[in-house]
Amino acid sequence: MKIVRWIWRLIWKTTLWFLGISIGLVIVYRFVPVPITPLMLIRVVEQAFDSKKDVRLYKDWEPISNISKNAPQAVIAAEDQKFLDHRGFDFEAMEKAWENNKKGKRVKGASTITQQTVKNVFLWPSRSYLRKGLEAYFTVLVEFLWSKERIIEVYLNVIEMGDGIYGIEAASQAYYKKPALKLNRSQAAMIAAVLPNPRRWTPTKPTGYIRGRQSWILRQMNNLAPVGFGQ
Repeated sequence: MKIVRWIWRLIWKTTLWFLGISIGLVIVYRFVPVPITPLMLIRVVEQAFDSKKDVRLYKDWEPISNISKNAPQAVIAAEDQKFLDHRGFDFEAMEKAWENNKKGKRVKGASTITQQTVKNVFLWPSRSYLRKGLEAYFTVLVEFLWSKERIIEVYLNVIEMGDGIYGIEAASQAYYKKPALKLNRSQAAMIAAVLPNPRRWTPTKPTGYIRGRQSWILRQMNNLAPVGFGQ
């Protein structure tokens, strides 16, 4: 019985510590720029052990007020058109993905921008049930404690946008030699077009497929109401 009580006390204390640390981090990152993410660290380690690559980590945090309004409009059009309406989960897209997966079809994932932000900031790349459970937990926390503007601001600053390139400012400087504040619609759409696989595709050498995605994103940007973020 003593062992059982000890195990339960350990589980209880571990749960309390996890809740305290996780909620505390989410609150801190509501106000403070995210200094680094697990994915950034993983990529640095991968590069360090790859003799054919230099270690690259380009990132430059910019508040949403220093980012062109075309950038959030483009990523929302490309990745999550219901971003302003849902509470972190697009259940309709999840149901469609589930049905298509059962049929063996390869389809675009149903992750929202909130979920992608959570995966980048708090978690590690994985398809395990543990990771998915933590993703759901942090998604609820972030949607409750952050504004939509803060979510898109963090997303645009931490998302992988190339080999060793993270965030819209670093991407804008690397690909177009200009600050993110100066991105036009076409450039923002091109950056958004490569997001499904930014280490395979690049805005500077777009394939026919990427140009097609860019055109589709531009049409979606026109169809969507202005999101009201950025300058």
